[in-house]
Amino acid sequence: MRSGSLLIAAALCMGTGAHAADLPPPVPAEHLKVEPLPPSGPHWVYVFDYAFYNETDARVHLFDGDTYRRLGQIDAGYFSGFNLSPDGKTTAVATTYFSRGSRGTRTDVVELTDNTTLAVIREIVLPSKRAMTLPSMFNVAYSDDGHFIYVAYVTPAASFGVLDPQRGTVLGEIDTAGCVLVIPSGPNRVSSLCESGRLLTVTLDAAGHESSRTMSEPFFDADKDPVFVQGIPMRQGFVFLSFLGEVHEVNLAAPAPAFAPSWSLVTPAEKGHWRPGGAQVGAIHEGLHRLYVPMHVGGEGSHKVGGTEIWVFDTASHRRLARWPVGTLGTVLAVQVSQDSAPLLFAATDSSSVAVLDALTGRVKHVEKHLGQTPWMMLNP
Repeated sequence: MRSGSLLIAAALCMGTGAHAADLPPPVPAEHLKVEPLPPSGPHWVYVFDYAFYNETDARVHLFDGDTYRRLGQIDAGYFSGFNLSPDGKTTAVATTYFSRGSRGTRTDVVELTDNTTLAVIREIVLPSKRAMTLPSMFNVAYSDDGHFIYVAYVTPAASFGVLDPQRGTVLGEIDTAGCVLVIPSGPNRVSSLCESGRLLTVTLDAAGHESSRTMSEPFFDADKDPVFVQGIPMRQGFVFLSFLGEVHEVNLAAPAPAFAPSWSLVTPAEKGHWRPGGAQVGAIHEGLHRLYVPMHVGGEGSHKVGGTEIWVFDTASHRRLARWPVGTLGTVLAVQVSQDSAPLLFAATDSSSVAVLDALTGRVKHVEKHLGQTPWMMLNP
C-alpha cells in the first residue's frame, strides 16, 4: 500500500515536470506606492469615525458623494478632533497617544495631513491637557487666514493653546476663566462658550498672545434651555440650536459678538415634544438660505438621540419648508450639506451608514454602509 502511494506521487511529479515549459512566466513583484488624489470636488466629505468598540483607533474617511467611492483614510488616534484648513489643503487632527495603547506615557499632538496624499506632513506636540470630547468643530480650529491653529484644553481648568502651523510650534496658552472650546473668527479672535450663557472673546496679537478680551451678555439660559456646542457655520458667524429648538444666530464679524433675535424650529404645540438631537445637529446652505435639522420626538435628556425626520427651514423667513422622514435609514445623528448649485445632503445614521440625499428634494440617492460611528462630517471649503 505504501509503495503504491509512492508510485502515484512520482507519476504526478513527472507529469507536472512535463508541462513546466508551458507555464507562463512569474508575475512581476508589486511595489506599493502613494498616488496623489485627483482634484477635489464639491461633494467630497470627510467623515470622522469615533469607534466606541476601539476608542484608541479613530479615523477620518474621505468619501466622494458623486462616485460613492471611499478615497482614503486619515488615522486619528484617541478621542480626537479634526478640522480643515481654510483653503482645504490640510487636515488638522488633535489627538492623544499612550505608550502602552490605552495606558502609559501620554503624548498630545496636532497632526497636519496633506489632503492630496493623506500623508502626515507635520506634528506639533502639545502640553498633556487637550480636551477629549465627542466630536465638535471647536475642539481644534484654524483662524480664518490659516495663520493660527487653536486647541481646546481642559485640566479641568479651561484654556486653549495657540499654534503656528507653518513652523510647527506652540506659541502660548490663553486662560478662558471656565469657558470652553475654540470658536474662531477673523484672523485673530477666539470665542469660548460659558455656562452663564455668555461668550468670552479673546483677541490675539501677531505673535499669538492675548491683546484684549470681552465678555458678552447672555444669549441663552443654560438652566432652562441650553444650547448644543456643535455650532453650525453661517456667513460671518455660527448658529447655535437649543435643546428645545430655539435658533440663536451669532455674528462674529466685529470684536464683540452680535446676537440676532432667536426664533424657533417648532410651533407652540410641538415645543417640548419635537426636538433636535444627535452629534452634528444642523447644516446651512448659504446660497439657498436653507437650514437642515434632524428632529425626533423626545423629552428632557434626549438631546443625543438622532432624528427620525429631517426638517428644512428658510433662514430668512424662518418658515419650515419640508419634513423628510428618514424611514429605514435609522436615526440621523449628523448632517452636512454641500454649497454648490446642485447640493447634496449627507446624513450619518446610528447604523454607521452615511446616506447621500438630494438637498433640494430629500430623495435618497445612495447609502454607504459602515462609514462611521458617532460621525462628524466636513466638506472641502
